[in-house]
Amino acid sequence: MAPKTRTIIYVTSGFLAGILLIAGISLKKIEPGGTAVDVSADGRPQYRWYAPVLPKTIDFAGEAVPLDKWEVKEKLDREMLVNSYLHGSQLYTLKLAGRYFPAIEARLKANGVPDDFKYVCVAESSLNQNAVSGVGASSFWQFMKDTGPTYGLEINDEVDERFNAVKATDAACKYFQTAYARFGTWTAAAASYNCGMQGYANQSDFQQATNYYDLIFPDETNRYVYRILALKCILSNPKDFGLMLPTDEEYKPLKSRIVEVDHTIDNLTEFAKANGTTYKMLKIYNPWLRAHKLTVKAGKKYQVEFPVNS
Repeated sequence: MAPKTRTIIYVTSGFLAGILLIAGISLKKIEPGGTAVDVSADGRPQYRWYAPVLPKTIDFAGEAVPLDKWEVKEKLDREMLVNSYLHGSQLYTLKLAGRYFPAIEARLKANGVPDDFKYVCVAESSLNQNAVSGVGASSFWQFMKDTGPTYGLEINDEVDERFNAVKATDAACKYFQTAYARFGTWTAAAASYNCGMQGYANQSDFQQATNYYDLIFPDETNRYVYRILALKCILSNPKDFGLMLPTDEEYKPLKSRIVEVDHTIDNLTEFAKANGTTYKMLKIYNPWLRAHKLTVKAGKKYQVEFPVNS
């Protein structure tokens, strides 16, 4: 191993150790006379790691979580442990939340879906607009290519509205409303987003129960709602978990002006330059544009965003 490589590893290890030390301090009061780190007989630091304190009560979309059930409490405990120590990832998500939560919250409200569903979006994609799973589920709400059109999304080689935060959130809301009407609770609607409405119905019918907390699913769905709850707890109270992010360090929503397009554009680079910006910025502001051109059918219109200061 080259000396430069070793140096990078040492620096990185020290940085990570420092973060974890701070996390241990922030998540637990130090006992009188105690410290967050001991020193072994040979002079090596021995860090103390603490489990985050579980909330006494918590709800999802106004529906109480039965923490009086030991297995429910332990499942939430697991997700709190896993997610509370992902400090770099959670800080990045908090920064992205400053940019995307305002639009997502507005669409949830407009569609009559509880605000807590924004944490479903976090669980799905960590607010990464470019997230693509191994099976092709894409962007904020991780719609599959074949599923998106069912909920009103246009998806083809040139346009993919899964990458449009507003339209994808509207599509997700259609799903949640349909699932809520079918199962009767928002918790079940959220869980079914992971396993599908039919998957939830199959388990419910076989187990002769409807309440998510009374059902057993494959592991991913078993953990899904608890992960959402943990993310809600951590991201809505970041300082309690050692996540120190001043408001002015959050990423801000992109300010833009709208150009309505009702005709085919053969070259998006030339289109961008004609509107005072670059192809790169055009794609950043409109990630739903997936090709080098935009074919517009008769009667169809698209709203394309441009930087206001370009």
